[in-house]
Amino acid sequence: MAQLNKKFTDSQIKELRERYVRNEIERKYIQQVLGISKTRFFALIKLYRKNPNKFSVRNSIDITTAKFIQQLGRFLILGFRER
Repeated sequence: MAQLNKKFTDSQIKELRERYVRNEIERKYIQQVLGISKTRFFALIKLYRKNPNKFSVRNSIDITTAKFIQQLGRFLILGFRER
């Protein structure tokens, strides 16, 4: 997955999204420019729609990934305590 926060600013991604909504550019073109999959594209659109004013690719980690990391941390801590 592309690390958007290292390649693009939030405003650049917002601009691409706005142009997509106005039918000025196609989704496939945005995917190519950003280097992302169709799934990631729509995940970004969903993230933007949730809260347009606070949209940021700086903290767009997937919730399921965050939960996995949290559970892994708990497992590792508990695993080491039992030994």
